[in-house]
Amino acid sequence: MSDLYIGLMSGTSLDGVDGVIVDYAIGPTAVLAHTYLPFPVALAADLLALNSSGVDELHRAALAANSLVSLYAQVVHNLLKHANISALNIAAIGAHGQTVRHRPQEFDGTGYTLQLNNPALLAELTGIDVAADFRSRDVAAGGQGAPLVPGFHRAAFGGSKAHVAVLNIGGIANLTVLGNPNSESAPLGFDCGPGNALMDEWCRAQTGQNYDAGGEWASNGSVHPQLLAHMLTEPFFAKPPPKSTGRDLFNPHWLRGHLARFSNITPVDVQATLAELTASTCSTCVNSYSKDSKLVLVCGGGALNTHLMRRLQAHLPNCQVASTQARGLPPMQVEAAAFAWLARQTMLRQTASIKSVTGAKGARILGAVYPA
Repeated sequence: MSDLYIGLMSGTSLDGVDGVIVDYAIGPTAVLAHTYLPFPVALAADLLALNSSGVDELHRAALAANSLVSLYAQVVHNLLKHANISALNIAAIGAHGQTVRHRPQEFDGTGYTLQLNNPALLAELTGIDVAADFRSRDVAAGGQGAPLVPGFHRAAFGGSKAHVAVLNIGGIANLTVLGNPNSESAPLGFDCGPGNALMDEWCRAQTGQNYDAGGEWASNGSVHPQLLAHMLTEPFFAKPPPKSTGRDLFNPHWLRGHLARFSNITPVDVQATLAELTASTCSTCVNSYSKDSKLVLVCGGGALNTHLMRRLQAHLPNCQVASTQARGLPPMQVEAAAFAWLARQTMLRQTASIKSVTGAKGARILGAVYPA
């Protein structure tokens, strides 16, 4: 049986789709090919709108899922062409879909998590088995269903003799605490709060640019201490893990509610304060739950934000803050590689969730399979 897997990732940043081919005969970081396709403007707008209730949303969601999967299929074809590999040689595709609602344990005690996807269509368009729906099994077992990546972080980065933390800064930021491999303790992982989502949305609204490249705009502003302090009163930040979040909470409405209490803050100072919010909440999580870490590996788009990386290092003077590139895996490939790993766990009927991460009743085999 082939040990080649494709992982696809489109996250809460709503910028596009990253895809990788991983050769597990070599190891979890053996990426043979990587490609990226941006979201068409209309699709990004549709997906963003579906994070909130609206007219005819079931119909709109179904069509958005079809459009998303068409883009997924294009990414898959580009990967196969780039690597000169036949679809017949790929064991499976891990396709997470696009999270539009995430409310575990709410309402009826179980809650729900919803990812827009059409894995049956993806199997049809690619001729490859598809593993999808990775969160719902954990939610059914009483867990948060997120974050999904700590198991992969352990497989990819857990070999160090020192305590290591992995900080994924996508639209939402999450932390994985790997600890010392000689320890009996299980990994810990949870969402820290907003990553790039609020910064990207503010930058888009104020400048027309999709994101603040390198954090250059934020670096020209000044942090507004009162605004930062007010945002830090959000109860989510004080909640102990296991915990997860998303655009259900950290969205433009949340930001407007805080900004309404202050006047005469320049747009660039708001951007600087949002960057500091991400740096502050992430570093607080590291200091609270991974204080022995000597290395914090950063992945996701946040690793490319030079200003944010500087602020993280300033908040964490006793450990090294570095991109996952230092461990051989570029930061924009990590989450896609994680979904290749998740697909492999599904196909091999091996557990992928971690009780200490999600709070579920126990480790579970995640995902549903759509055969080609």
